[in-house]
Amino acid sequence: MNPSLFAFEQGTGGEPVVLLHGFGAYHGVWRPLASQLAATGHVIAYDLPGHGRSLDWPQAGPPRIAARAIVADIERRGLKRMHLVGHSMGGAIAALVALVEPGSIASLTLLAPGGFGEEINAPLLRRYAAATAPDELQQCLAAMSAPDFTPPAAIAEELAAMRAAPGQREKLIEIAALITRDGRQGVIPRDQLATLAMPVSVLWGTADPVLPFTQVENLPANMTLRPIEAAGHMLVEEKPDAVAGFILEAVAASRNSPAI
Repeated sequence: MNPSLFAFEQGTGGEPVVLLHGFGAYHGVWRPLASQLAATGHVIAYDLPGHGRSLDWPQAGPPRIAARAIVADIERRGLKRMHLVGHSMGGAIAALVALVEPGSIASLTLLAPGGFGEEINAPLLRRYAAATAPDELQQCLAAMSAPDFTPPAAIAEELAAMRAAPGQREKLIEIAALITRDGRQGVIPRDQLATLAMPVSVLWGTADPVLPFTQVENLPANMTLRPIEAAGHMLVEEKPDAVAGFILEAVAASRNSPAI
């Protein structure tokens, strides 16, 4: 039996918006903005390999394996052109997908993406991976956010429910160790990112405590930087309206760009 990725779908019509969550999360974290996006068409929010209902994906962990899984599922669905959005580790995976399937990506929106610099808050991510109780998770989410933002308790409760699945905590600990090996993360070479021909927007909180804002330095000229002042790493939770607005702007702008 072939494995399959879980994806939540909402809305119909148009070029789909495909959402890839960050490390330790699941498709439900997109709920604050999914309805806004679905009002304009089809939205697909994945559980990445090793997370949620995609927990049992074979050899889940490395972003490149996750990227291959997403590409395979896109092909299985027969999607010819889509708008791809990724947060944190999901941003790194989205960039890798775009490098493999550039002709399928109408626009690429990266929210504080992984893989843009070696620096990463490894102790915090490993603590987050091991957390299972709602209060522990809320403390971790708060540490990842801007100082003046209080993560909703409901999000921590949802993540706790997800991590109650047998083997989920162990898998997250394994992935955290992999993506923070020696206290650093892997980097996608800038010269590879510079080859992306679709519109690329990079959103980054200037107060990000997980992946420092300084990683936007020397972005390739094909990328449009969208700083989000005083925001932390958890952009979907902290600034849902702004994030949704930027995604919708990218979707609208790509309609005036020729297909690759």
